[in-house]
Amino acid sequence: MSNKNEPRAFHSCECPSCHQRPDSPTARMHRAINRFLAAADERSRRLLAGSLAQQHGRGGIASVARITGLSPHTIRRGRRELQPSTPTLRGRIRRPGAGRKPVEKKVPGS
Repeated sequence: MSNKNEPRAFHSCECPSCHQRPDSPTARMHRAINRFLAAADERSRRLLAGSLAQQHGRGGIASVARITGLSPHTIRRGRRELQPSTPTLRGRIRRPGAGRKPVEKKVPGS
């Protein structure tokens, strides 16, 4: 299992443009996006992916999923979080109670 402070390995884009011409400006842009996403926390990753999908328009979620390797569900969630009507939890990345459960449970009074 990886350490929380350890940076993620960045995803290599699977789009046809990057495979055919790995030195093209598009391929360089996709690598830069993936490098940024590897260094970001999960909320920032969702918001950036959602923003990129919105900019792309129709088919943006599938395109961003192919470029970043993120789940389309994650990208849709990021798009939803960018809408002004979505409530945000200040200072939190996950909702209360979310995330992995502790390996050892704390026993009161021991």
